[in-house]
Amino acid sequence: MNEDRLSMNPVFIEATQDTPSIILNRATNTFIIAERSYPEDAYEFYIPVLHWIEAYCKAANDSTVFEFKLDYFNTTSSKQIFKIMLLLEELSKNKNVIIRWYFKGTDREMKTHGEIFSKIITTSFELIEY
Repeated sequence: MNEDRLSMNPVFIEATQDTPSIILNRATNTFIIAERSYPEDAYEFYIPVLHWIEAYCKAANDSTVFEFKLDYFNTTSSKQIFKIMLLLEELSKNKNVIIRWYFKGTDREMKTHGEIFSKIITTSFELIEY
């Protein structure tokens, strides 16, 4: 399948008890990963997501706001989330990219994860309490 064509097709993955909801929609400029991420095999779960983002980066919108609204993620998911951020960081060299990391005001752990990611990734990074 042509990778550029792949990036035109939106991805909608409904959340399950252990996998996040994911919306990747170039046409509406909506990029969200939300809820919980602790799939049995995070690497396998995130492969199509990473492939989609790689294809998107080849013909990205001028501006991309990628939102993470996670309540929880495990270590193997964090590695995949970091890979997504690295792709966005690369994209930010040529396009306007903002990463938004949402966390509940009472969730110190998710805030800390966001702070750590924001220090590692050079892309514009917003920590947003809700």
